[in-house]
Amino acid sequence: MDALLPQAYLIGLIVLLGVAAVVVARQIWRVRSDEVTLAKLERSEGPKPSDAATLYELGSVQLRKRLYGQAAESLKQALKKAEAAKEPAEAQAVIQNALGFALAAQNNYKTAIRHYRLALEAKPAYPVALNNLAFALEKQLKLEEAKQTYEQVIELDANNKTARKRLKLLDRKAGLNRAA
Repeated sequence: MDALLPQAYLIGLIVLLGVAAVVVARQIWRVRSDEVTLAKLERSEGPKPSDAATLYELGSVQLRKRLYGQAAESLKQALKKAEAAKEPAEAQAVIQNALGFALAAQNNYKTAIRHYRLALEAKPAYPVALNNLAFALEKQLKLEEAKQTYEQVIELDANNKTARKRLKLLDRKAGLNRAA
C-alpha cells in the first residue's frame, strides 16, 4: 500500500509532463510554420507580392503574428489588387473583414467599422464580419446597435458562442445602467 502512493505520484507527474511537452511542441510548430510562411511570402515574389491572394495570405500571417500595422498595409494592397482584378465579392468581403480586424486591433474602430460594413455589403450573410462589427460598435459605445448586430449573428448562426456571450454581457451592462 505504501509503495503505491509514490508510484501513482510519479505516473501522474510523467503524464502531466508529457501533456505539457505536447502542448509546447504544438505551439512551437505553429510559430515555426508562421515564420516559414512569412519568410517565403516576403522573399518569393521580391519586395512586394503581386496578386491579391498572396497579399491576403501575407496579411493573414502578419495578423497571427500580431504585426497589425504591416498586416493592414498588406491587406490594403490585396484589396486594391482584388478590386482591379474584379475578384468575386466574397473574396473582397474576406479581405475587407481582415483589414477591419487589423485596424480594430490598432484601436482604429471608426475605420474598422467602415471596412466591416463594406464586407457585409459584399457578403450580407457573413457572421464573422457581423461579430467583428458588433464588437467595434461596442468599443465605440454604440451599445444598442451592437446588440442588434449580435442578434443578426444569432439569426444567421443560432449556435454562435461569441455572439451569445457578448449579447449576455451587453444585457447585463444595460441592466446595471438602468439600476444606476
